[in-house]
Amino acid sequence: MMKPTYSVASNPAQQGGGWLHVRFAGESQTPPEHALGPKIFDHYLLHVIESGHGVFRTETDRYQLGPGDCFLIHPGQIVSYVSDASQPWRYRWVAFDGEHADEEIYRLGLTPEKPVLHLVENNPIPGYVSLIQGHFQSREESSHMAAIGYLHLIWAEIMNQSDRPSRLTLSEPQVQRTVKQMINYMASQYAHPVSIEQMCTSLGYNRAYLSRIFKQETGMTPITYLLKLRIDQSKRLLRERPDLSIEQVSASVGLTDPLYFSRQFKRLVGRSPSRYRKDIISSSALT
Repeated sequence: MMKPTYSVASNPAQQGGGWLHVRFAGESQTPPEHALGPKIFDHYLLHVIESGHGVFRTETDRYQLGPGDCFLIHPGQIVSYVSDASQPWRYRWVAFDGEHADEEIYRLGLTPEKPVLHLVENNPIPGYVSLIQGHFQSREESSHMAAIGYLHLIWAEIMNQSDRPSRLTLSEPQVQRTVKQMINYMASQYAHPVSIEQMCTSLGYNRAYLSRIFKQETGMTPITYLLKLRIDQSKRLLRERPDLSIEQVSASVGLTDPLYFSRQFKRLVGRSPSRYRKDIISSSALT
């Protein structure tokens, strides 16, 4: 039987609140029948089991867990957990909270009613928790941001390996989800000279299929949508940044040819970019 161990490291940047904050991370090879609780926590606490077995209890359920399994303790929930008498578990844990924590946990489907995930053994999550702990032990100023990055990798791994569909999958048909991915891609990349072909490659679909479902859902082709998005953004820049030239506005929305930009702007808006800006300035001067 393995010799019991215990270590934990706290975040050296102990600021409260914020959109996401990792509090501490640790590991333990528990002794036989090592028990915690019943108790409550004021933060989220994710455990991932590397070896051995044990029991996790919530207010309503009891879970027999082993290697690869994860359990998430929710703030304010009465829980207890105990390691097996003959094969006590070794686990790692990470504690976190923040304004966005509830939203992210909801997306993962880790509700108080379903706080357990059965993942494959030897998944990378224990390694990510270990890296968080290592950063905290280093006391480096950057450890706070590194911890948030590794926490996101943990969440991504949970989404990829979960043995039940995510809430996103349950709530939306595949076509609508794919179209949302296209819209999100264009919203994040419009300022770069990206093409529809690049988007299709990035999303892993063929262009004809994506064009068809996009038009079916939005009433316009991806090319038209992307152009309209760029023109809408250019209108904002023309209003808010009078110091920018038309060429600079064009480049800032991903259109490297200012003549093409001006033609498309006039076609969609009914005025040239320079006339649009002059009208906006004149209108502001009158109010």
